Amino acid sequence: MSQRFRQAEMTPVYGFFHHLSCVVYDALFRGEVNGLENLPKSGGFLIASNHASHLDPPLVGAHITQQVCFFARKTLWKPGFASWWLDAVGTIPVDRDGGSDVQAIKRVLRAIAQDKVIILFPEGTRSPDGRLQTAKAGVGMMACRTGVPVVPARIEGSFQAFGKDGKLRLGTPISVTYGRPILPAEYDDPKAGKARYQLASDRIMARIAALSTPRLPVI
Repeated sequence: MSQRFRQAEMTPVYGFFHHLSCVVYDALFRGEVNGLENLPKSGGFLIASNHASHLDPPLVGAHITQQVCFFARKTLWKPGFASWWLDAVGTIPVDRDGGSDVQAIKRVLRAIAQDKVIILFPEGTRSPDGRLQTAKAGVGMMACRTGVPVVPARIEGSFQAFGKDGKLRLGTPISVTYGRPILPAEYDDPKAGKARYQLASDRIMARIAALSTPRLPVI
């Protein structure tokens, strides 16, 4: 099914910005996109990706033909356009630590039941140097609570394109690789007790680390 057709199935605001993300990626950051065949064709699932730039959420989501939900810290919901836009594209507000936010968990479960995709960043925040960081327990908790496949994703080049120095370098190739889905039996160990969620996060992060995309030169 084509990207254009699937965008017609998305909510209007999300569909518009999904299309815009595709255009921006193709025009300004086009790199290699690998592993699209690993994305489930139906049903809700999670995508767990490394995180090095503000560009990561839209560019990881641009290649997904199902509507995607993202997380954002609650403090971003301020009066005006920002709150309207975050709500219009289906963003899920969470506390900074993403720990036991009951409302966020309920919204995730509701989105999964509607066959949507949730993009999570196990590291919790952007990497300060572009390298992979230690995973936090939040993504493991979400994965274990939903019990759906988790697709590991690796984005490379985004730190060079728009890292924490705040400099936007248009034309920098950004590549995305999607790995084979991790089934619940592979990441979840209910017998792990209090370490259950952190163990799941570590297993997911290990699969992200195992992915690699072509090291493209910065233009």
